[in-house]
Amino acid sequence: MEAYTIEQLHQMFKEDPSRIKTYYMDLFDELTTQQQRTNALVRMTREEALAQLDKLSFDPDDPLSCIPMIVKDNFSTKGVATTASSRMLENYVPFYNATVIDRLYAHGAVMVGKSSMDELAMGGTNKSALTGPVRNPWNLNCIPGGSSGGSAALVASGAVPFALGSDTGDSIRKPAGFCGVVGFKPTWGRISRYGVIPYASSLDHVGAFTRSVADMAIVMEAMAGRDDHDMTSSNRPVPAYYQDLSGNIQGMRIAVIKNICDEVKNPDMLAAMQKALDVFRAKGAVVDEVEMDQQLLLAALPVYTIIANSEATSNHSCLDGIKYGLRVAGETADEVMINSRTAGFSDYIKRRFVLGNLALATENQERMFRKAQRVRRLIVEELNRIYENYDLIVTPVSGNTATPLEEATSNRLSNEYVILENNMVLGNFAGTPSLSLPLGFTDGMPFNIHLMGRIFEEQTVLNAGYALEAELGLKNQCAKGDQ
Repeated sequence: MEAYTIEQLHQMFKEDPSRIKTYYMDLFDELTTQQQRTNALVRMTREEALAQLDKLSFDPDDPLSCIPMIVKDNFSTKGVATTASSRMLENYVPFYNATVIDRLYAHGAVMVGKSSMDELAMGGTNKSALTGPVRNPWNLNCIPGGSSGGSAALVASGAVPFALGSDTGDSIRKPAGFCGVVGFKPTWGRISRYGVIPYASSLDHVGAFTRSVADMAIVMEAMAGRDDHDMTSSNRPVPAYYQDLSGNIQGMRIAVIKNICDEVKNPDMLAAMQKALDVFRAKGAVVDEVEMDQQLLLAALPVYTIIANSEATSNHSCLDGIKYGLRVAGETADEVMINSRTAGFSDYIKRRFVLGNLALATENQERMFRKAQRVRRLIVEELNRIYENYDLIVTPVSGNTATPLEEATSNRLSNEYVILENNMVLGNFAGTPSLSLPLGFTDGMPFNIHLMGRIFEEQTVLNAGYALEAELGLKNQCAKGDQ
């Protein structure tokens, strides 16, 4: 089955609406094939999708009309189980949709499946999912990244043109890099998080995966905007991202963070990064190297670890077998909670909750949680100093391609790991719009570049990505066959 972008599918349906049903029959066959390869689906929603299609009239003026989508399994979907890949929520069936689901349905998008993820969105490998590890479609022996690995893998396989994800530290942008697709999170508050099972509320962003920047602009515009169900959502008007998409970046000022880029060792990645910067210069942008405070960069990972796990502990305190979630019998209420949480959560999640509880304990709050919040503010202030003179910040997504499923991370205390592999959390601390864009290949595996703009300047980031994509020729790439 040919891999289509949203724009291509819309044009095909516009020319011949009778092809829609045939396309969907082929699509479900393709999803079955890709599921056998990658294990990226929690469930296929074939019957629900076909029932929705029967009620839809194709709208030739809406680029999302009758377009299939995959939804990460932490987005509430009415009548369709939403597990967040956790045994604790294995039987949870929401009675309402997340706001973004309703908005996409209003445009005529059709959900064809729920994608696998790291349990409760806590992880970067997609190995902790209740349904088992997800495999990278470029190399089935490698991870797709996480926590939104299932969505990334399915878009990278070419089965669907877009999929939803959530991003708390880099959970859209890192899988996009490992799978060679476009991943984007807008400004915190630009898209409602109502109905999305949270990880860490002050860091969580809703975003998406596509195989082109233009498709991303379409999806972002459809999802963005104020939602009174989410009081943290912004009142700002939503720009016409798709209509205003432009490759004209003349005069744009771009900062490359030198002490992050210096940690890249792979020669193919270094050469591709230089090529991207040369493209920006050739198109009239000003590109300079800048440095961030090294101590703040080294502090980013521990600060993230403390804040994210503390907020997760609070957010998921209701999953106790009494108020919500899997219930395991016990003699007392305390026994029920202990037994339920013991059976419902993996050891990996339990460790995170232990850390969160430790940081939130009264005797530790000041020297752990509150201190982490203060350092986060210093990091954001450091970024804002760069944004006083620059429109865009550029860094690598990673110094490595996707790692083998069975391979443990090597030196997690090296600067290469602590600074380079966790640099995208800066965008979550500051809530800035951030794009992960295909940049090249090394040893047959894809890697991406990371573009980050000022808050609420999604258009600037998308335009820069659009300009770069046009020169690199990596639009709509996908990996379908066995590797």
